Amino acid sequence: MRNSHTWKHWTADREKREVRAEKFGAKWKLQAKLKHDDRWTYYDVPLMDDLVELRRVLWNKYQRKHLAFEDVAEIERMITERGGTWETDGDE
Repeated sequence: MRNSHTWKHWTADREKREVRAEKFGAKWKLQAKLKHDDRWTYYDVPLMDDLVELRRVLWNKYQRKHLAFEDVAEIERMITERGGTWETDGDE
């Protein structure tokens, strides 16, 4: 079953960046592109900032009962395995 999530943000260089995260089977794939790029960049190792933002997106969907907690927990595990953390401003 496909599980897709998309968000956009502005980079430090004031460029619009779109990120897509998709879970197919048990594997997450992240890809991103800047507005002016024609092609997507696929990440074998996702950027930590993208993982943290994905965790926030998933948490919000979980809160609205649109997503299973297992997906949130899996991204949290990926973040902590890489030595990262996420802010919990009102989460949990």
